[in-house]
Amino acid sequence: MNYKMVIHTIGQVVLLEAAMLVLPLLVGFYYHENAVGSYFIAIAVAVVLGGGMTVLCRPKKHDIFAREGFTIVSISWLLLSAIGALPFVISGDIASYVDAFFETVSGFTTTGASILTDVEAMSRSNLFWRSFTHWVGGMGVLVLVTMIASKMPDRSMNILRAEMPGPIVGKLVPRAKDTSRILYLIYLAITAIVIVLLVAGGMPLFDSVVHAFGTAGTGGFGIKADSIAGYSPYLQWVITFGMLAFGVNFNIYFLLLLRRFGEALRSTELWTYLGIVAASIAAITWNISSMYDSLSDSLRYAAFQVSSIVTTTGYATTDFNLWPSFSKAILLLLMFMGACAGSTGGGLKVSRVVILGQMIWSEIRRMVHPRAVSVVRYEGKVVDKDTLHGTASYFALYSLCIIVPFLLVSLEPFSFETNFSAVVACFNNIGPGFDMVGATGNYAAYSDFSKIVLSLAMLLGRLEIFPLLLTFIPAAWYRR
Repeated sequence: MNYKMVIHTIGQVVLLEAAMLVLPLLVGFYYHENAVGSYFIAIAVAVVLGGGMTVLCRPKKHDIFAREGFTIVSISWLLLSAIGALPFVISGDIASYVDAFFETVSGFTTTGASILTDVEAMSRSNLFWRSFTHWVGGMGVLVLVTMIASKMPDRSMNILRAEMPGPIVGKLVPRAKDTSRILYLIYLAITAIVIVLLVAGGMPLFDSVVHAFGTAGTGGFGIKADSIAGYSPYLQWVITFGMLAFGVNFNIYFLLLLRRFGEALRSTELWTYLGIVAASIAAITWNISSMYDSLSDSLRYAAFQVSSIVTTTGYATTDFNLWPSFSKAILLLLMFMGACAGSTGGGLKVSRVVILGQMIWSEIRRMVHPRAVSVVRYEGKVVDKDTLHGTASYFALYSLCIIVPFLLVSLEPFSFETNFSAVVACFNNIGPGFDMVGATGNYAAYSDFSKIVLSLAMLLGRLEIFPLLLTFIPAAWYRR
């Protein structure tokens, strides 16, 4: 383990958070809020801690291998959340540090689960900060560090692999730093488009910015008690298509920029994702058509909620707790599936679902024709054994990481539907679940112990288990 490189890089991340905290500070100044003092304190803590780590641990070797990458990512996310929670507590908007930590983890992991019972009472600077954590966490703060760090080695691709969601992460261009720049430029461009479209529809600029952050990061923190329900149908459609766009693998956008349209449009994952979304919208629209005044309203509510759940955003325009069981069952399945690999969405990922389905079909063919050569293909290529093994292992761990937190949270005196959907929604970075934690509910009633468990579930889900898991294995800390 290259300890100095690990600590030095984490210090850079903390310093970057100090810079990020300046934005909500400026918002507080603009609106003449008392919360600005809390941001001065948080910035000071981040500068002292990050500066100390960076200066005192200057590495002689800048190599970052897999275990260094995993350790940097997991510890960085824990520190980001711990420091990012300070403004909420110091300003008094959130009284308990555990609650503030839960809210911040939910922000950075783009989950959108909240303990706030009156979100509209929060200061605008804090509302901006909690939504901005979505935007930063959506693409990954370590990806941002890779982009801007001058001495980051090319092996920093191990950081991208540890932080970017999906079974396969590759370089868009030869250098990892250039890959990071391309990803963030695409991310920034689509975010800007969403902001412009929202402002054009009459949404106030502040509302447009924070909702675009939540849409881009597929996070879902709202600034209104009714989430997106109070906005016009046009604005709801903009956010619907925005969420779907950010659920697409960003490699597709890169291929489109290069005008390699044929290659982009041949993506199995893209068409599977769009097909599942279209089928789910059609089924739910039919199922809830009798609940609303017109078919167009049913279609809009169904499209919005399917897009919100499959991309693990968590915005809502209606209380889907009141929908028929068939529609809720579809939403539950979409919670597990999630969006595409290489997107800002959470969940199991469409690519893994496709590969797992083909593995099952391959095994069935092998049982029927024992002597036949059966291979798994994905995106027109044969999937190697390492990827198949990794996908199967991840699915086993994925199941375990839902079962264990569910058992721990089940100590709470709430219904099975509440506790199970809370764990699924947190681990898959969705936010709202069903019953008490549904679209009109929150997580405030849970004990501090359960909130910590759910916070760890959010981190496990966002970092796709292995980085956080390996950090707590002693063997990973041995020197080479």
